[in-house]
Amino acid sequence: MAEILFTDLDVAEVQRPPTQEELPYDDGIPMETWRHVTQMSLLLEQIDLAFAGRDYFAAGNMFVYFSPEQVRDYDFRGPDFFVALDVPWRERKSWVVWEEGKAPDVVVELMSRSTAHIDKGEKKEIYQNRLRVPEYFYYHPFTGERAGFVLRDGLYRPIKPDAQGRLVSSRLKLMLVDWYGPYRGIEINWLRWATLDGEVLPTSNELVTQAQEYAEYTEQRAEDAEQRAENAEQRLETAEQRAENAEQQAQELATLLQKYRQQFGDLPA
Repeated sequence: MAEILFTDLDVAEVQRPPTQEELPYDDGIPMETWRHVTQMSLLLEQIDLAFAGRDYFAAGNMFVYFSPEQVRDYDFRGPDFFVALDVPWRERKSWVVWEEGKAPDVVVELMSRSTAHIDKGEKKEIYQNRLRVPEYFYYHPFTGERAGFVLRDGLYRPIKPDAQGRLVSSRLKLMLVDWYGPYRGIEINWLRWATLDGEVLPTSNELVTQAQEYAEYTEQRAEDAEQRAENAEQRLETAEQRAENAEQQAQELATLLQKYRQQFGDLPA
């Protein structure tokens, strides 16, 4: 058999997939409304505070690449919010599946009137069939419509909300709950993360407020304890004074009794 020689010209160049640094990461298109942006920030802030020190990555409105074809098709848009577990915390421009070795674990899309059909259809199918995201949620910040899905046997199965409409994320061991209150100066209904016991995860401002309230509470308790100590000291002084008065009265009575005996003799039995 004749020896076959391979040269650089004989071997077709093997195309490597593009890296994060080579991929587009900004399409210049802002999110729908201020409320959409703020809702995304709220979900991120809660997760970042709750998961601090753990191996995870959370982001919003970031491109997620699962195929080099996305570059050719200009299909760059990513989830409004996602969390990936068991990955090192570091800055990323995009989430590139072939570099990270996995897809996000949880995705949340914030719907609008113009995107609802995409979030419920095309994107849901991509997360199910292409990315295989274990849990997918969508939420409409203005109407409150929401739903959750868990991937079982390759298909998304609905997550049944509880009696209060809360959706459990088994991956994060948290719940998505409806919460009415102020965030960034606006008091409306927000979608928030909560523990499985229903305790809403705090924001940084809420932590500061809680710390201030606790400091005021402990200061008040210290003042109350100091006041009680002063009251106890006053009662002790009063008791001591009474004891001194009683002793003085006893001495006066003893003196009177002695004078009586000297003048009249002992008292009759």
